[in-house]
Amino acid sequence: MNEQQTVDPRKTPDAEGTTAPAAAPGSAPADPTTTGAAARDGRRAVLRDSLGVGVAVGLSGFAFGVTAAGAGISVAQACVLSLLVFTGASQFALVGALAAGGNPFTAAAGAFFLGTRNAFYGLRLSQLLALPRPVRPLAAHWVIDETAAVALAQKDRTAARLGFTVTGLTLFVLWNLTTLLGALGAEAIGDTRAWGLDAAGPAVFLALLAPMLRTGTERAVAALALVLGLGFLPVLPAGVPVLVAALAAPAVLFLKGRSPKGDRP
Repeated sequence: MNEQQTVDPRKTPDAEGTTAPAAAPGSAPADPTTTGAAARDGRRAVLRDSLGVGVAVGLSGFAFGVTAAGAGISVAQACVLSLLVFTGASQFALVGALAAGGNPFTAAAGAFFLGTRNAFYGLRLSQLLALPRPVRPLAAHWVIDETAAVALAQKDRTAARLGFTVTGLTLFVLWNLTTLLGALGAEAIGDTRAWGLDAAGPAVFLALLAPMLRTGTERAVAALALVLGLGFLPVLPAGVPVLVAALAAPAVLFLKGRSPKGDRP
């Protein structure tokens, strides 16, 4: 015998297939004009935030182009890095290690491990965005700190998709364009260290990372990574301190597992 499913009359299915509370009997129905205006305001806010992040970070591609040229990388190589790698922290780590005289394989390894964080972003974003399968390989190229931060800050899937797309497109276009301009104009600027442009990329990365350190565990990992990275910088070859700093996460998690107290925000 088939059992009849009981449906709560106070709830109605919404667009995502879940149930939402229905209007109370006798209450006035929602004004479509007000609802539409609120939706438009929400989209404008997402667009404003996405463009703000995309433009602010995208312009720092100029610093990467200048730094790459100062490290002995050609204009073509710098542009290919921005086009195919497209993750600023890893790109700066690579050219920074090369500029310090590091081994190319060690520099590439440090940049690679620094970029693996994007894979973890992708695991979360794949569930949030739920993009069509043919689009996923292209979208994966835009999974970076900034697009993940903007998408995860949204309240629903539609806003997350909009934020991810606008941030990714703005960043990709500006980053590659300013990389080219920076690499071409490096000779006119002179010594990039005198301008402090080599610190622009790490500064942007830290500015994005700091608000995300909400729990004690996250702050402990960041602090230990900083100590390890700076502590081993004078004694290890360029690029290796980044690999050592990556040990902060498993070390903190191991100590947390041995502690009887839980994590405190």
